[in-house]
Amino acid sequence: MYYNGVYHLFYQYNPKGSVWGNIVWGHSVSKDLINWIHLEPAIYPSKKFDKYGTWSGSATILPNKKPVILYTGVVDSHYTQVQNYAIPGNLSDPFLRKWIKPNNNPLIIPDNSINKTEFRDPTTAWMGQDGLWRIVIGSMRKHDSGMALLYRSRDFIKWAKAQHPLHSSPHTGNWECPDFFPVSLKNTNGLDASYRGKNVKHVLKNSLDVTRFDYYTIGMYDTKKDRYIPDNNSIDGWKGLRLDYGNFYASKSFYDPTKNRRIVWGWTNESDVLPDDEIKKGWAGIQAIPRKVWLDPSGKQLIQWPIEELETLRKQKIQLNNNKLSKGEMFEVKGISASQADVEVSFSFSSLNNAEQFDPNWADLYAQDVCAIKGSTIQGGLGPFGLATLASKNLEEYTPVFFRVFKAQKNYKVLMCSDARRSTMRQNEAMYKPSFAGYVDVDLVDMKTLSLRSLIDNSVVESFGAGGKTCITSRVYPTLAIHDNAHLFVFNNGSETITIETLNAWSMDVSKMH
Repeated sequence: MYYNGVYHLFYQYNPKGSVWGNIVWGHSVSKDLINWIHLEPAIYPSKKFDKYGTWSGSATILPNKKPVILYTGVVDSHYTQVQNYAIPGNLSDPFLRKWIKPNNNPLIIPDNSINKTEFRDPTTAWMGQDGLWRIVIGSMRKHDSGMALLYRSRDFIKWAKAQHPLHSSPHTGNWECPDFFPVSLKNTNGLDASYRGKNVKHVLKNSLDVTRFDYYTIGMYDTKKDRYIPDNNSIDGWKGLRLDYGNFYASKSFYDPTKNRRIVWGWTNESDVLPDDEIKKGWAGIQAIPRKVWLDPSGKQLIQWPIEELETLRKQKIQLNNNKLSKGEMFEVKGISASQADVEVSFSFSSLNNAEQFDPNWADLYAQDVCAIKGSTIQGGLGPFGLATLASKNLEEYTPVFFRVFKAQKNYKVLMCSDARRSTMRQNEAMYKPSFAGYVDVDLVDMKTLSLRSLIDNSVVESFGAGGKTCITSRVYPTLAIHDNAHLFVFNNGSETITIETLNAWSMDVSKMH
């Protein structure tokens, strides 16, 4: 949340070790979303209504300019969940270090119709025209139907469950960390959760416990019926749109009034082998880079882009223009630190004629499965072309981020991959090294260009295709391509010659943590 000139990040944290357990609300503050000060935990198990866990939730700024936190408390060893609130202990403290959990908690107890062990993560509240506050809580009906339970309150203390959920969808499993917010049809500005003006759509994002991805739909919020209806072309569930097609989960967004924007921030966990790895490292899990989020002009999907403040960490810069890459060609981008870099590149091509046919048998496959079949070393027509990140000198290790264009029956399909399968020499079958991928919704007929931005930071590659239409985050653990021994290459393994219109790359500084 943003409050009185300070950004606050609250996060699920184990102060006793680098494995899951003993979860408290970690708390850090910042003036710029880049440099952070770590504080004492804001909320931790201490009362009967959260004795067995203080799980996720959200912050809301009330009309009196006072913030309040809603969070899930675990009340017994069976993981029975309730919803609690906490308020600042001292509003004059600019960092709001101390939080009080009043004794009238819990505010919401699951009734007999609710699965008490799948009832968590209350959203930021919004106020309707009737003056009632509303929140959504993630849950699951019997027989694996995910749902966003709706509750209303006049005073933020006494909450009543609506007769029907805000939205539900069969066969999607438990919905975690729901997020519900308006987006403008007119511009890229963010909107407060309670915004009730015209020219808006709404977004419902859910983190699906079964797949561990963040999915969203775009649709209409019927304020009279208190129901959310996804657009006809917006699919619920596993075949739907994702905020990120890689290692990115449990995201939350908030409205930032200082720059009139909405920011979404996700968690990317470890992908190495065993808890012992985390114990040895002494830490586990990172936050991805905060992203500004808005509605694409088509109205069909969201656009995400790293917040502009990230650019303050840029140091040495190199720039390339109008470089051509024929089939099988590769060159190294030198002059920057390839283990910690920000790279923006624009590719162009003169023709779509060499695009490979899209196999009809792939129609039911996820993009990730197609990328596994058509990796960066499999020669193609139009692509694969892109970046080889965190690469060792002789390419024993590398994580390629690339495009491949296919000719489908009615149009062209653009596949974007971030393929971790060759990312490390460590040999362990239990390591999670997927060929993460998503499709990019662009029209290449008129504009034969594709852009890519990759944020590279030692064990993470966070990539944005076509200006943020498709985002993929990979966690990788190279053994050779580390620090000064990491390299960055641009490559083309397609028969169509690719032109690098522009490539800008920066070494990135380290943010300040206190």
